[in-house]
Amino acid sequence: MTLPLDGVLVADFSRVLAGPLATATLADLGATVVKVERPGSGDDTRSWGPPWVGEEGDTASYFHAANRSKRSVTLDLADPGDRDLAQRLAVRADVLVENFKSGVLAKHGLGYEQVATANPGIVYCSVTGFGSTGGAELPGYDFLVQAVGGLMSITGQADADPTKVGVAVVDVLTSKDATIGILAALRARDLTGHGQHVEVNLLSSLLGSLANQASSYLLTGTAPGRMGNAHPSIAPYELLRCRDAELAVACGNDGQFQRLAEAIGAPDLSCDARFATNAARVENRPRLRVELEARLTTAPVDHWVQALTLVGVPAGKVGDLGDAIALAERLGLAPTVEVGANAPAQVRHPITYSRTPVTGYLPPPRLGQHDDEVRRWLTDPTKENLS
Repeated sequence: MTLPLDGVLVADFSRVLAGPLATATLADLGATVVKVERPGSGDDTRSWGPPWVGEEGDTASYFHAANRSKRSVTLDLADPGDRDLAQRLAVRADVLVENFKSGVLAKHGLGYEQVATANPGIVYCSVTGFGSTGGAELPGYDFLVQAVGGLMSITGQADADPTKVGVAVVDVLTSKDATIGILAALRARDLTGHGQHVEVNLLSSLLGSLANQASSYLLTGTAPGRMGNAHPSIAPYELLRCRDAELAVACGNDGQFQRLAEAIGAPDLSCDARFATNAARVENRPRLRVELEARLTTAPVDHWVQALTLVGVPAGKVGDLGDAIALAERLGLAPTVEVGANAPAQVRHPITYSRTPVTGYLPPPRLGQHDDEVRRWLTDPTKENLS
């Protein structure tokens, strides 16, 4: 079966998460991805354990999260011979992805202008922390960007310290922006015959994801603060106490609130002027919470999940990752895939395609696993494709 990116060659000079996750997505879609790694150590995330895949100290599971279905070649850019091979790879590639500090690759003849001169069709994607102008010298780490980019200021309880999200979400968002940019640039190349330089940075990707919080600030000039699990513009849209655990309730409109009130045995709440409209409920959120929890604490959370789901009120019990995967399995979403007999399962590509489904997942490569194959191919200009 032909996948959307069959025949596209990606030179992956990126490390850690944002860049590698983007190139892993391209690999899912059929691209041939050659991951260039440092001899001896490879991508930093190979050592970011525990937990480890295989014998302890071999490869961390973190690396596996973003590097499936790639080939690994080790090249020392300080070595003239290896540098020549890296340049040959860039010239033959359709896409190059990198996240080096500004100017580093140019010293090795691998900057955008240098590569584009020899390969005008290249789609060259640079991933940085803070862009290539005033922030070019600033180190870009997800945790740092969550802090300075405003995300931590709106995450956590109002009376507690700012809190990071429990995964490197800015890296993940940036990887998706990088993937979108690369695919758009490939389409533009189809139309014009020309490649281009695609730049993404963690701060811009974070700001672009803040949605209603950013638009609220731009309208009012007042920065939003932390509200725990409550929503600044919708109520009830938070965790509420039941007899034995907490319940996530997300009422997005007045009709849902009316059904919620009826289901918990308090239909008068939806007629109360303090709660009849969403705007009124937001204004009177503390009192609303008291009224709802007075009813919800009379029964266990599982009872309310069933009762509210039955009448179309979005509600659920707070679960861990195991619960989340089990839920996806019950819903027929096939959340995980096998990538090889000696590799742990992974979360599947999240998009479903009716004509070109993602198939043939391969395990992340061992460091330098494809050295011989890739080096032979790079030194043989008559061999068009890396098979």
